[in-house]
Amino acid sequence: MTHPSQELANFASQLSISDVPKEVIDRSEDLLVDWFGSAIAGKGSRPVEIMTQFAQSMGGFNAANPGSAEILITRTSSSPFLAALANAAASHVAEQDDVHNGSVFHPATIVFPATLATAQSIGASGEDLLLASIVGYEVGIRVGEFLGRSHYKTFHTTGTAGTLAAAAAVGRLLKLSPTQMLHAFGSAGTQSAGLWEFLRDAADSKQLHTAHASSTGLMSAYIAQAGFTGAQHILEGKQGLAAGMSSDADLSKLTDRLGSRWATAETSFKYHASCRHTHPAADALLQVMTANQLTPQDIAKVETLVHQGAIDVLGPVIDPATVHQSKFSMGTVLALVAHYQFAGLPEFDRHFHDDAICHFRDRVTMVLDPEVDSAYPQRWIGKVKLHLQNGTILEGRVDEPKGDPGNTLSRTEITDKAMRLAAYSGGATPAEMATAVDRLWNIRKQKVVGNLIS
Repeated sequence: MTHPSQELANFASQLSISDVPKEVIDRSEDLLVDWFGSAIAGKGSRPVEIMTQFAQSMGGFNAANPGSAEILITRTSSSPFLAALANAAASHVAEQDDVHNGSVFHPATIVFPATLATAQSIGASGEDLLLASIVGYEVGIRVGEFLGRSHYKTFHTTGTAGTLAAAAAVGRLLKLSPTQMLHAFGSAGTQSAGLWEFLRDAADSKQLHTAHASSTGLMSAYIAQAGFTGAQHILEGKQGLAAGMSSDADLSKLTDRLGSRWATAETSFKYHASCRHTHPAADALLQVMTANQLTPQDIAKVETLVHQGAIDVLGPVIDPATVHQSKFSMGTVLALVAHYQFAGLPEFDRHFHDDAICHFRDRVTMVLDPEVDSAYPQRWIGKVKLHLQNGTILEGRVDEPKGDPGNTLSRTEITDKAMRLAAYSGGATPAEMATAVDRLWNIRKQKVVGNLIS
């Protein structure tokens, strides 16, 4: 007898590269290069450095053989568990990693650290890595969709659904049987964690969420391979994830068109270096300002018409105290876009607390909009009302923010973004980064996945 968790485990265990359309494999390469830029951008970030130092201090069991999995920002090697932990923390601090709209889940920052570390450790091929990553995306996205909007109100879905995504991806690399994969899901799901409360205090927890989810999922797959058992109904059981973490879980989402609907290809890239909930309004604001040749001084106030998820996540951030917290401030993001036409990493670092930015920030409000809210999370519509100093009201609307599948980034734009992120952090020289990115664009041809940057 099968059930949703088992059906999902069967899919994760048995998917082969021949089952996956070429355009989905191509998309996974795009997502991999995009993730790599974010991972290198984590170098120098205080919480990332703390997590990485912890990983390195825990890895000294055998100085002669520390492990073959690469910690990207330090050019050192470690065990797969600790490398996944460090790289997952690094890739979620710049706020430039990808997101899947319908699940409100950031797959890359969980899946690729785990698959890269495992592939490097076991000598897997580039094709193996891509297939496993697709498995991780497909499973994690469906778990996020299954847990629903009520889950996201309190829980950071990337930290919760992410454990299952990493377990599925690593389990596929380890060639787990369907039974073993289900055990891995059980172990991963019982360790799912991540709460939004950290945003109120500008705490570092977001990097902890991704580090924990990626490494915990990896561990769950490895111990399942060794015979460790996990709950068989961890997702839908009477005391499983949905029972404890959701009031609107939808079982049908777990197995929605497995093998025919490719959620990997639905994933969006991030254009602005901020919480994705700010992007639709930011693009709509820029649209109106450009069309009407407005300056920030022309604008008296801005109403952003948003979905409830944006209010839940961004609402607590009124006066951001740190650069990272400011990326979850709708007002700050729109102020930077109004002044600089782009909310990138340098703009946040240099200007998030400027007087002009703060003055504009305090004139931005969020208003729940029925149309936007009913479309969310499948569609993230951006709507704004600009109240000008002369009394005029102008409205703007964006149906697909920059980076969405219908308004996606080209491979040239993805490469440029990765190079820009590396230059920002100093995590790699232009030559090193160009070599690594070229290697990633050709990873399908690699018989063994080696070091990317070391």
